[in-house]
Amino acid sequence: MVATDPQADIAAAQPSNIGLLGQLIRFALIGGFCALVDLGTYTLLTQVAGMATSPWVDIARAISFIVGTTTAFFLNRKFTFSGGRRDGKAQIGSFVLLYTVTFFVAVGVNQLMLHVLPESAWQHTLCWAVSQATATVINFVMLKWVVFREPSTEEN
Repeated sequence: MVATDPQADIAAAQPSNIGLLGQLIRFALIGGFCALVDLGTYTLLTQVAGMATSPWVDIARAISFIVGTTTAFFLNRKFTFSGGRRDGKAQIGSFVLLYTVTFFVAVGVNQLMLHVLPESAWQHTLCWAVSQATATVINFVMLKWVVFREPSTEEN
C-alpha cells in the first residue's frame, strides 16, 4: 500500500490527544479564519464583480463556499483532526461527499434566506452567515466522527 500523505506514518503513531474541547477550539479558530476567507470571496464577487443578482449570487456563494471549505479541510486536517490522517483515498472520498452535501445546503439556505429576510444593506451578509452556520455545524460533526475519525483504542 502506498501512502498518499508523507506524514501518514507519523500521524498513525501519534494519535490526536487534544480531546474534544481542544478540537472544538481549533475548529472554531480555523473556522473563523476560513469564514473570513469565504465571506471575503463572497463579498468581493457580489459587491465588486457585480454578482449580486440571481443567478450570479448563487454562483458567487458556490465559489466562496468552495474556497473557504477547501482551506478549512487542509487546515483542520493538519491542526484539528491530526489523528485522523490515514486512509487517504477514503478520506478524500468522504470529504468530497460531505462537502458536496454541505455545498448544496449552504447555497440552498443562502437562497432561502434571500427570500425570507427583508432587503437591506446587510441582507447578503446575514444570508451568508445563516448558511455558513448551518454548514459549519454539519461539517464539524461529520469531520470529527466520519472523515477524520480516529481508530478505536480497543483491540477486538
